[in-house]
Amino acid sequence: MNKKELIESIKGGLIVSCQALENEDLYTKEGGIMPLMALAAKNAGAVGIRAQGVRDIIQIKELVDLPVIGIIKIAYEGMDQYITPTMKEIDELVETKCEIIALDCTMRPRFAGSTINDFIKEIKEKYPEIILMADISNLEEGINAEKAGVDFVGTTMSGYTPYTEGRGDGPDFELIKGLSENISLPIIAEGKIHYPSQAKEALEAGAHAIVVGGAITRPREIASRFVNAIK
Repeated sequence: MNKKELIESIKGGLIVSCQALENEDLYTKEGGIMPLMALAAKNAGAVGIRAQGVRDIIQIKELVDLPVIGIIKIAYEGMDQYITPTMKEIDELVETKCEIIALDCTMRPRFAGSTINDFIKEIKEKYPEIILMADISNLEEGINAEKAGVDFVGTTMSGYTPYTEGRGDGPDFELIKGLSENISLPIIAEGKIHYPSQAKEALEAGAHAIVVGGAITRPREIASRFVNAIK
């Protein structure tokens, strides 16, 4: 599947984020749970999967024939970005053969004064055919990511950077709309999409596709909403 076909295949669809970090209830050392989540998502009609970590991505791709957005979450001292932050993680994700690689494209400080634009340029030089998704938090970062050469822009980081805190507990519809009016790349709405009505509204605001994670694949988060409502 080439890039044009990939973009068309996910248009207007649901991408399900299947992730479990070591401190989460569905994490196991052997894996095996996230592929089943991905299979359930596929059988429900999802058009893609977003997954974290080499092991889970490989296991998911063995079971499910949907495009995978691959990421690696890792924190480095002296660097605020933690989603696929260095070439080491890019190299590892390329080996998994995931169709899209997402990375933190916020304009926060990086190692040794380098910029996200420098990093994207380095990636593109090493892997000319790579398809990149920029996880950004505001309009400025989305516009910059397009200029830097990414292929998708996602609203993933809205509300998760110091300068976008306090944007509420729902999707950033204003950012989705602003991106749709200012850039020509496909926009992936991601972050705090808790209900089907919000997913529909995000598409109406200009999103090309939707990523939903916790509302589908994190049972503690889902159960907590019911518990809190009852209380």
